[in-house]
Amino acid sequence: MSKATKHLVLCIDNEGYEVSLETNKLYLMLPGAREDHLDMIRVIDESGEGYLYPKELFAILPADALSLLRFPTKTQRRILKSLQPT
Repeated sequence: MSKATKHLVLCIDNEGYEVSLETNKLYLMLPGAREDHLDMIRVIDESGEGYLYPKELFAILPADALSLLRFPTKTQRRILKSLQPT
């Protein structure tokens, strides 16, 4: 996955998906995964797999969100790696 395609989303509501999503947790949105006609996005959830969820459950952060928080580049890479399935 290239750096330009990585987007983080913040779960703001997990109603109906309590096992799969944790409120106030960052998740990785898969590139090109917006299903706008369905109002869904595909994120890697607690199972480590990418699934479609209603877009309104998340706040989509800007692509450069980690750099805006002024994390060092090495820390940014670790955060993104930790969000990807193994």
